[in-house]
Formats: sequence, structure tokens, C-alpha cells
Amino acid sequence: MFRLEATSMIRLSDCLGFEVMRLNRQLAAKDISMTDRFPLPNASADLTGEIAIVTGATAGLGRRFAQMLAAAGATVVVTGRRFERLDEVVADIEARGGRALAVRLDVTDADSITAAVNRCEAELGLPTILVNNAGIPDARRANKMPVELVDRVLATNLRGPYLMACEVARRLIGAGRGGRIVNISSIAAFDYGGSGAALYSITKAAVNRMTEVLAVEWAGYGINVNAIAPGSFASEMMDGMIERIGDHSGSFPRKRLGDPAQLDSTLLYLVAPSSEFVTGTVVKVDDGQHRR
Repeated sequence: MFRLEATSMIRLSDCLGFEVMRLNRQLAAKDISMTDRFPLPNASADLTGEIAIVTGATAGLGRRFAQMLAAAGATVVVTGRRFERLDEVVADIEARGGRALAVRLDVTDADSITAAVNRCEAELGLPTILVNNAGIPDARRANKMPVELVDRVLATNLRGPYLMACEVARRLIGAGRGGRIVNISSIAAFDYGGSGAALYSITKAAVNRMTEVLAVEWAGYGINVNAIAPGSFASEMMDGMIERIGDHSGSFPRKRLGDPAQLDSTLLYLVAPSSEFVTGTVVKVDDGQHRR
């Protein structure tokens, strides 16, 4: 039978003790290096030097997104089809001490997308943040939608964001620069009650999948792609829905609509330096309004 002498046991114990101490020193050294690289807390929200494009920024969530990004230090390209409203948003941002540029953009027009990003790059520099916010509802049952409306919803909610993402990513990749793309989805992508707006739900579900696959494709280039799926928030689009079907916030557990400001922290996190390890994620922000 194999036996260890007492002296051998002591030597083995010493060896194990020394090994544990060695490993602890290595772990401590790693902890120090990680702390040096990522100061505690790793939660920087400083966007100074970043150039952000926000689509659909003339009202509602998009307007708030543009204001918030500017307040965090980014130079913001405010885009949309209604130019007079763009000037209002830019004036508001500048009055608060921020920097912004108004650029007319129709996301259903591929040439308009290229021209808008060209102007951003020519006047401000390479865009490093894109918020794909532009979108429209359909408010129709699927079997009653005219083809023209089908095409417009698909072009605005899916084709446009895809082309925008590719246009910005192409330039970032060419420049060897990472960036952040945030697609604005909807909780409707996960929960559809059957009362109309089926195509809207379909396009937002497609935006979620687009977010996931582009995140994988562009991860190696340092481009993070994520999405936010808001529930029912006060906005121009929501005002139109309330006019059609009435105020439905009473059916929610907390009996309220969201305020666009309540999306600030989520968007800021997804575009800020501290979220560099987060990509391909869809964040639901709906106050528990909808089913899971």
C-alpha cells in the first residue's frame, strides 16, 4: 500500500500552500490591472468628440434622443423630412449649449440616405453613433392594407434603418473606427393583440433580428449594434393612436404612459464607452405594460 511519511506530508502541504499563495498573487495582479483599465465604476457617459445621427428627430422620442445626446457631449445631426421642425430642434440644442446640424432626410429614399451621411461627414466628420429612430405605424388590419401603405411601412421601418446602418458601418469600417448603432424597435415586436398594426409588429420584429445579425457581422470591426424596444410612450405617434382608439393607459399595471425622458439612461448606456461589451441586445423598456 502506498504511504506518505509525515515529513513528506508536511512538504506536500507546504507546496500546496505556496501554490495557493502564488495563485492569489496572480489574481490580485489581474484585479489591479483590470481596475486600472476599467476604473470603478466603469460607467462613463461622456460623448465628447462623438458625432451622432438621429433619424426621425423632429418630434417625440427622436427629438428627445437628439437633445440627450447633445447634452452628453456629442455633436448631433438632426434628421427628418420636416425641415422647419429640424431647425427648431437645432435651435433648442444650441440654446442649451450643445452642437447640432439639421439635415433633411427621407429614410425611404436610398439617395437621400447617402446624401445625408455625406453631408455629415463633410461638415462635421465621420459619424460614430447612429440612432435609427424613424418609423411609422400602419393602424390597419392586414387584409385591409393597400399595397402603397404596405410599401411605405416596410420602407420606413425596415429598409430605411437597414440602409442607414449599412451606410454608416461602411464608412466606419473603411476608416478603421468602431461605433455604436442603436435601432429603435417596439414592444409590439413581442406582443401583438390582433387589433390592427400587424405589419408594424412584423417590421419591428425584423428590426430585432437585424440588430442581432449585424452585431455579429460587425463585431470584429468594433461596431456595436443594439436595439431598444419601448412600450407605450407619450409621442406624436401615440397621440394619433389615442385619437383613434382612446386612452388605453388605464389598462396598464401602473396606469401610465412613459415619458421620453425615461429612455435617456438606456440609450445613453448603449452609446456610451462603458457598454463596449454589449452588442446584439434588444432592451425592453415598457414599465411592465405588456405580456411576456
